[in-house]
Amino acid sequence: MSIIDTPWEPPIAGTEAEHLVGALDRLRATFRWKAGDLDAAGLQTRLGASSLTLGGLLKHLAVQEDYASATKLSGDPLGAPWDTSDWDGDDDWEFTSAAGDTPEQLYALWDGAVERSRARFDAALADGGPDQQVHVSWPDGRHASMRRLLCDLIEEYGRHTGHADLLREAVDGRVGEDPPAGWRA
Repeated sequence: MSIIDTPWEPPIAGTEAEHLVGALDRLRATFRWKAGDLDAAGLQTRLGASSLTLGGLLKHLAVQEDYASATKLSGDPLGAPWDTSDWDGDDDWEFTSAAGDTPEQLYALWDGAVERSRARFDAALADGGPDQQVHVSWPDGRHASMRRLLCDLIEEYGRHTGHADLLREAVDGRVGEDPPAGWRA
């Protein structure tokens, strides 16, 4: 098996930045594989009393990608498509509104957000590495580092990829840690 067959695999011996981005990309690929190739019913499947769905997770992680790589990284406001969204004080808007989106819309939303996020993080890392301070700060004025921002996004994906494992298994029995070799979204 080559890196061409498993492009999401982190480097075996790379720089800190390469490992952080590699860990994030592996989780992104695993999440996308878990949420991939489903119709509207599959994306809206729920487990027990939870209202969580794969469609809601796709939309939530899409907005988290843009929020981390635009607002938290450099202070830029959320752009399209989020700037026209009807948030109306609903903290779960991205989860609940996903039920009204088609699978094609949800996959395009997530794929586009990841593409923008990768480009922003790659440019920022090339311009200062993981030690650089980012825009987001604590109430006492301390700014987070790029390292912290990437670790927070890795944590977000780790949590929700676990949810996606359970949801996808309930939909059609798909299980596994990583996409199979050669898989593409």
